[in-house]
Amino acid sequence: MKVNPYLNYDGQAEKAFEFYKKTFGGEYITKMRMKEAPGMADQLPDDEKERIMHISLPMGKDGAVLMASDICPSMGQSLTVGNNNYISLHPDSREEADRLFAGLSQGGEIEMPMEDQFWGDYFGSFKDKYGVCWMINHNSSF
Repeated sequence: MKVNPYLNYDGQAEKAFEFYKKTFGGEYITKMRMKEAPGMADQLPDDEKERIMHISLPMGKDGAVLMASDICPSMGQSLTVGNNNYISLHPDSREEADRLFAGLSQGGEIEMPMEDQFWGDYFGSFKDKYGVCWMINHNSSF
């Protein structure tokens, strides 16, 4: 089973994914705007037509994919950003852990810097500048 994180934004999905793409690299698998969905172009106000309906970006070699969409307030949708969800990444090396942490935490709030932890892993956590919580965890015994 693969786990693919799916995020929701209030008009920031495209900017957030441009930011994530700088760290993960690769190309978008899908990038679809609200106006491209059948019948949506006529139903949405102009300021929502360019919002992202679906976007997906590969996150490494194991096939994991980061996905997201924007909400449409005109359709009664609202977004509440909280700390109840983290995306936990498990890179193969300390160097990759440091690279991911440095890239994704840029402009965000560091909760725990990357450090060796009492349970034996190299770990750090933060909230990125878009309000998404991340954990980077490298276990050298795997």
